Amino acid sequence: MHRRGEAARRGVAASAAVLLSAGALAGCQVKDGAAGPAVRVSKAPQQAPRKPPSEPSTAPARANTAPRPVNPARPAPKPEAAQPIAQTVRMAPGARGAHVRELQARLRQLGLFHRNPTGYYGPITAGSVTTFQKQRGMSRTGTVTDAVLSALRARTHEPTRSELYPPTSRPPAKPDPRCLTGRVLCVSKASRTALWMVDGKVRTAMDVRFGSAYTPTREGQFKVNFKSRHHHSTLYDTPMPYAMFFSRGQAVHYSADFAARGYAGASHGCVNVRDKQKIAKIFAEIRPGDKVIVYK
Repeated sequence: MHRRGEAARRGVAASAAVLLSAGALAGCQVKDGAAGPAVRVSKAPQQAPRKPPSEPSTAPARANTAPRPVNPARPAPKPEAAQPIAQTVRMAPGARGAHVRELQARLRQLGLFHRNPTGYYGPITAGSVTTFQKQRGMSRTGTVTDAVLSALRARTHEPTRSELYPPTSRPPAKPDPRCLTGRVLCVSKASRTALWMVDGKVRTAMDVRFGSAYTPTREGQFKVNFKSRHHHSTLYDTPMPYAMFFSRGQAVHYSADFAARGYAGASHGCVNVRDKQKIAKIFAEIRPGDKVIVYK
């Protein structure tokens, strides 16, 4: 019995120790007393202690932490296209002189200028330059720069004096077959030129103009009837120096109006010549009876 009582006391003591330990774990309060700490045991069911939350339940919503899109690297700026270097204009409409005459002669060699060189840069010359620029893939400005001159000189030869200073402003037409024998003044309406020829050879060439649509110059084969060095027209009250009549009142003669106005005017049917020195020379050589051929 003694042993049973001792065992019982030990069991009670062990139970008390367990209860004390459980109370501490349950958060119960312990009061100091004279006989030792009193134990108050909570009647709530015992649960394992919870681990304190890592974040308060009232924590604000998390900010959007998605990674910001990385801006793609900006492409390197494209290099600016190289601007063409402006070239100095050497010749342009309105220019005059030997350099213009050479330009026209070279353009004529290429079949781009259908007149004889005059030394004046007008709209016809500008048009010829534009055509050349178009053929070479250049800017079509109608003006001449160093690049145009270089390209033109590379494709032509140095103009001869006869190419630079031809006898007429327009290339003479091929002589009519009737002009190839004897002494003949060969007049072409198509080229607006007159050739003084002897036995098929040209001695002198001149620019000429003709009558208007109301007073046309006759065409055909004629001969010089008479000459009048200081002739004056009584019909039109007009001077007709160095006149060589070939068909009634029509004659080949010098015209001061033609020399001043060019092809802006017209005659009353005569063949006007504007080069006074040339017509004077021909007047001295031609004889009555020499042929005059007027053809288209």
